[in-house]
Amino acid sequence: MQVSVETTSDLERRLTIGVPAEKIENEVTSRLVKAAKTIRIDGFRKGKVPMKVVRQRYGTGVRQEVLGEIISRSFYEAVAQENIKPAGQPSIEPTKDVPGQDFEFVATFEVYPEVELTDLAGLSLERPVSEVTDADLDKMLEVLRKQQATWEKVDRAAALQDQVNIDYIGRRDGEEFNGGKAEGADLVLGSEQMIPGFENAIVGMVAGDSKSVELTFPEDYRAEDLRGATVEFDIKLNSVSEQVLPEINEEYYARFGIENGDRDQFITEVRANMERELRNALSGKIKTRVMAQLLERHQISVPKSLVKSEIGVLRQQMMEQFGGGKNVDPAMLPDDLFKAQAEKRVSLGLIVARIVEQAGLKADAERVSAYIEDLASTYEQPEEVIRYYHSNKELLRGAESAVLEDQVIEYILENAQVTNKPCSYEEALKPDSKTGPAT
Repeated sequence: MQVSVETTSDLERRLTIGVPAEKIENEVTSRLVKAAKTIRIDGFRKGKVPMKVVRQRYGTGVRQEVLGEIISRSFYEAVAQENIKPAGQPSIEPTKDVPGQDFEFVATFEVYPEVELTDLAGLSLERPVSEVTDADLDKMLEVLRKQQATWEKVDRAAALQDQVNIDYIGRRDGEEFNGGKAEGADLVLGSEQMIPGFENAIVGMVAGDSKSVELTFPEDYRAEDLRGATVEFDIKLNSVSEQVLPEINEEYYARFGIENGDRDQFITEVRANMERELRNALSGKIKTRVMAQLLERHQISVPKSLVKSEIGVLRQQMMEQFGGGKNVDPAMLPDDLFKAQAEKRVSLGLIVARIVEQAGLKADAERVSAYIEDLASTYEQPEEVIRYYHSNKELLRGAESAVLEDQVIEYILENAQVTNKPCSYEEALKPDSKTGPAT
């Protein structure tokens, strides 16, 4: 097999591969001889069809089959011989294809870029640190109680925190605008679901009251045609309801799966969930900041084939968000919608893979088990979940990847300049408005 390599761009390579005619013809003949023993052709007994007839009838098809297998095998032998790492499948173009003569084809493909890691000691990061305090726990217990509350109609003026039922019509320059009308809509006053001033205008009204109020849409409102627009809303208040909190008793605890009505067990589980949520939030924040700096410090070319594959993943994820994509035409989601994000994800994947290689990291088996146990602890029968993870190769690989990514972050933090920054539980749960301080 003859091989020549041509570099056509930063990441593109062209392999010209020649295969001796003898190798092809011997394989074709071998398959035809084997086929001749079983094929049936009118006028001949089974197994007695002359090879000339067999070759005339089946030779072309068998040769194409053999060429397909030889092209695949020869390509991978060639890239191994030349120590090349293809990124994606090659484009194959036969250049010499005459029966009885040497076969030649050209394979065009992209390769993985060489990632030169910068000195990780140059990374400067703020690591958020936090803990669940008793005050945080008390606030969460109150939130959970409010989530179980009911609404009871009252005969009084509406106040903040009440739930009101309203009809309203919005007009701009005397004309109704899209999305500005509703009937029988429930609204909690103070929830800030409506534009500034709308909810406060209802405070003090009683059931049956109507009023008109002039308001201005925010400059950053989602509908461009309404940004900064002054409009008038006609509002009718149908009813006012106040929140009724549930009693704290065994029935209340049972709603959260505490069948024995044990208050201490309920509080223990709430705190455990808060601590798990906090742990994940802190891990997510520092991971986001680390990844942002890795992208800033490594400008690499990414193979188009990998970006295209990642775009497919992102498109599928978005389609699933639209109810499984049953009524969504994939053509409605063009590649450009996902390209920038796909390029970042591919870049990060290549950078992280290089760090794993350089540091010799492997997913720690004990940590993988602990990761699975932590996930399983949120289910009613954790042991079954644990067994299922360990019996499902795909799920297990996912757990190993997650643990390995955590190990990469820890490795980077061990080598970077890290400053701990205390924050509250609520601050920790909020997403970063930025990806962290740059150096």
